[in-house]
Amino acid sequence: MSMRRTFAVILTAAALAGGACIAQDRSLADDWNDFLHYTLIGRLDVAKAYAQAIIEGDPDPVELLALCKENPRGHQLLVRAKENKHDPELARLSQQLWDIIERGTLLERSDASLIYDEVKRLSTTKRGYLIAVKRLKRSGEYAIPFMLDALADPERRAEWPNIVKALPEIARPAIRPLVAALQTTRAEVKAEIIKALSKIGYPQSLAYLKYVVENDKSAQLKSLAAQSIRDINPAALNTSAAELFYRLAEEYYYHAESLKPAEDAEFANIWFWDAQQQRLTRERVDKGYFNELMAMRCCESALKADEQFGRAIGMWVAAFFKAESANVEPPQYFGPGHADAMTYATTAGPQYLHQALARAVKDNNAYVALGVIEALAVTAGEKSLFYRLGTAQPLVEALSFDDRAVKYSAAIAIAAAGPRDMFPERSLVVENLTEALATSLEPAEQETAQWNAQLAHSYAIRALRAMLYLAQTRNPVIDLSAARTTLIRATHADKPDIQTLAGQALAYFDSPDAQRAIAAMALDQANPMDVRLAAFDSLAVSAKLNASLLDNQSIDAIYTLVGSLQADPQLRSAAAAAYGALNLPSQRAKDLILDQAQS
Repeated sequence: MSMRRTFAVILTAAALAGGACIAQDRSLADDWNDFLHYTLIGRLDVAKAYAQAIIEGDPDPVELLALCKENPRGHQLLVRAKENKHDPELARLSQQLWDIIERGTLLERSDASLIYDEVKRLSTTKRGYLIAVKRLKRSGEYAIPFMLDALADPERRAEWPNIVKALPEIARPAIRPLVAALQTTRAEVKAEIIKALSKIGYPQSLAYLKYVVENDKSAQLKSLAAQSIRDINPAALNTSAAELFYRLAEEYYYHAESLKPAEDAEFANIWFWDAQQQRLTRERVDKGYFNELMAMRCCESALKADEQFGRAIGMWVAAFFKAESANVEPPQYFGPGHADAMTYATTAGPQYLHQALARAVKDNNAYVALGVIEALAVTAGEKSLFYRLGTAQPLVEALSFDDRAVKYSAAIAIAAAGPRDMFPERSLVVENLTEALATSLEPAEQETAQWNAQLAHSYAIRALRAMLYLAQTRNPVIDLSAARTTLIRATHADKPDIQTLAGQALAYFDSPDAQRAIAAMALDQANPMDVRLAAFDSLAVSAKLNASLLDNQSIDAIYTLVGSLQADPQLRSAAAAAYGALNLPSQRAKDLILDQAQS
């Protein structure tokens, strides 16, 4: 017995109620049987102590699995214990035991030496064949590489009939490795894979079989693949491989039940064909993005089948963003330096980005929609942003998306493009830009994973820059007047960058309250110097564009500042420039000159 188990048993013995004594020299079987016994008779305090001893003893999962298999009644008892709602601690410990047993199941299913032996057993006796098939079915996808290796080995030719017979018995779990193995250059092996896929009969094989029909050099293999398609779904013969791959990608994208990976592991397998070694390899990937990665691979296959099949690009981009939303490390097969989804999106082109955005809007997937919109904002001009898919305009629809980051980004993207043609939803652009600014002016909300104060501030700055651009370019489509009140509020914010940009935007409003808000910001001694200087610059712009709209009190305050010997020289200079731009009657300028004159 290991030192770790000995220590765990000693601790458990001390914890047992009623002074029960446990001998130190105990096996995993002893602790397992006692756990079941005390659970059965209702001594749950003692049962929990034995469960704890097993867990802390770091048991061999395969050994614990074997003990569980030997006692079907005990297995049922464990299932009931982990679902015990009256004793949460027992349920928790039982769930931990269950997890260990599940790991044992996986280890047993994927054990290379066991699988190799079972493939050999297929060619022993009739009974041996039946036993081997049963065990290979339990191994599922893990059995396929060993079976194909045997088919590719000339020295194991005598085993072929039994392996070929057993191959379709693995059923649906065999499909992903089998379709990957269709890249083999061994015609005889490929023929048997095609036959096996036909007998398994699931439609997820159709795209791969049609690819053989369209591209294989062997007329015999093409004919065999066509027959397999007829056996599964004859209508697929009239559909291109690219289209079939695209449909399969959509099924993965939307997590079709029939495509789920094995449930007895925390990970999933993606199968590859090693052309040099002429054998299957696999990579473990997180289940959190398995379906999205498979959708991407199907899109890649669609493009290999038909490089003009553009819809696969839009789907691939959407799937990549969706995979990133799982927030787990990229799969190893991406390799070092693999670009992120945004990089690919910005190079994809507006047509394909709109396809991805339309899907995200339909699915209400904020992460994908946001990523695509940000890519569009970088690359697309006005015509591209208002791209139509049928009767839909995905970016315009995103203005009403049920996620503020998405609708704010959509408004910013449209504003940055400077639209020149009218569109019905143009008022939503100003509404979203204004809301993005207003959100940052309100008291801080409770932060979530989707929204926080930093993000709110970032969107406020981007919205202000978009509004400033619209104002500076005198955009004829988007009327900013609805944002004026919020912009004036922003001049009182305690955030200098927001104040400055708000003042710059207000300079383009032909409105007394806009100009007076800029002047008040410039004159407010509580504001930082850089804010006041920027405000006087904005006031000068406003005066040049709109003449003076100030009241006498503001004018007098600026005049006083210009003539003050105590004021900062830089501030006096900025105030003087603004005062001059107001183009007031000459009396004030005369007074200013005479006030400094020496008698």
